[in-house]
Amino acid sequence: MQGRMAGARGALAGLRGDLFGGLTAGVVALPLALAFGVASGAGAAAGLYGAIVLGLVAALLGGTRMQISGPTGPMTVVFASALVAVGGDLGLAMAVVLVGGLTQIALGVLRSGGLIRFIPYPVVSGFMSGVGVIIVLLQTAPLLGAAPQSSPLAAVLGLPGLLPQLEGEALLLGFLTLLVVFRTPMVVSRIVPAPLVALISMTALSVAAGFSVPVIGEIPAGLPALVLPKFSLETWTTALVLGTTLGVLGAIDSLLTSLVADSVTRTRHQSNRELVGQGVGNLLCAFVGGLPGAGATMRTVVNIKSGGRGRASGVVHSLFLLALLLGLGPLASQIPLAVLAGILIKVGVDILDYRLLRLLPNAPRADVAVMAAVFLLTVLVDLIVAVGVGVVLSMGLIIHRLVRQARFQVRPLPLPHDEGADDRGASAEMDSGIRVIEIDGAFFFGSASQLLDRVDQIIGTRIAVFDCSRVPFMDLSAQFTLEEMIERLRSQDIEALVVVPPALHAQLQRLRAPQLPVEILRDDLAEALAEARARVAAQPG
Repeated sequence: MQGRMAGARGALAGLRGDLFGGLTAGVVALPLALAFGVASGAGAAAGLYGAIVLGLVAALLGGTRMQISGPTGPMTVVFASALVAVGGDLGLAMAVVLVGGLTQIALGVLRSGGLIRFIPYPVVSGFMSGVGVIIVLLQTAPLLGAAPQSSPLAAVLGLPGLLPQLEGEALLLGFLTLLVVFRTPMVVSRIVPAPLVALISMTALSVAAGFSVPVIGEIPAGLPALVLPKFSLETWTTALVLGTTLGVLGAIDSLLTSLVADSVTRTRHQSNRELVGQGVGNLLCAFVGGLPGAGATMRTVVNIKSGGRGRASGVVHSLFLLALLLGLGPLASQIPLAVLAGILIKVGVDILDYRLLRLLPNAPRADVAVMAAVFLLTVLVDLIVAVGVGVVLSMGLIIHRLVRQARFQVRPLPLPHDEGADDRGASAEMDSGIRVIEIDGAFFFGSASQLLDRVDQIIGTRIAVFDCSRVPFMDLSAQFTLEEMIERLRSQDIEALVVVPPALHAQLQRLRAPQLPVEILRDDLAEALAEARARVAAQPG
């Protein structure tokens, strides 16, 4: 009985968290959806339609339970380009959105979402901290009552000019909001999240006191009309190219947000299911004239910090926006932007990756460099570019480490009666006419060139034995390098034997490399050395 009661209380607490998280995320999403809609050229209502449809479908079908989806900056930019490319024809633009949704579904069905898990932690850390700083920078101006800036760099450059624009009433609301979200006791936050307390109380204060501060403003009303995506011979290549771009960009954007959600909540999302959910959502957006979108990092973190942990939070977020669309808009139209800015600044501070920031003095310098590069590119350039550069840098560092660990050594094989003797000297050892080329470690494109550097140490011998028994893997670059080496030796009348582990033996046999025939492949080093000695002994003086 006690177990059932505890389970019921846990379910009730989870539902309450999803309710408050969804409502808070919905309030934050509202001005963003309207702004993205206007920026896209399709109108404010398109942004709201996209947030409702995509948010609801992705919450129900996606693979990240607490993710909030809707229009995002990168997706809006691509859609705006598509709308311009098709001459402002909404039906043709929605064909681009349709292709984007189908692309994401295909990526999910092909199980390509798991690739996101190969992004190294320093990249995720730099991305998270960069997003946190972006949120703080972009909300500084609205907190003071000034017009918001379009980019983090513009926000930094515009800081000196904020003082003349400072509004005392907005600053008061912003300061009180920060006080509420940072200092509300945990006892209260467990019942009603601090962001929701600040939102309701500060909006009520602003209305009651008659403050003249920037607010969300008028909200579109009414359900969307059916839009049929259309293709034409003149624009089908545009729809295909931009639609694929839209789909891939949205996939990356959503899965990066899923990684952030995993990091904050210590959970694991289902990447492929998330792609399918996002794809179906964007596909349906094409039929209501909605702006395409993706998993939104800021809104997702707001949801999590306000208590959201399940799919219900995303559903509540969409239903809240739908309610505003159906007539409750005036209730939200008076929310001051300074209050929203205060709530978002708390989110930005919370999303900073303190876990790695605390380790910076002692963390490996290479990882710190990757994190710093991703952080700076996230803040100053672009989120997707930052992650791409971070992954490339991490790959480069891994290759560098593997190359340094790889070892290539050429040693003469002593004559049988000299093995174990230390007083014969190098000249006696060379009389065997056999060289053993030891390759230890990863043998791939990064380390393969080191083998060719050893060719001068082998010229003049009779048989070369390549010992690859400690090679964990060999790529085509390494295989071709080995073939080139053997071909050079044969031109000098030097025979070759190659010792490989069974897995590589089978791989080389399948490839049927002309310079690596089965006749020279061996599985055991001792047998290969014995065979080499026998061949040397059989050769004339």
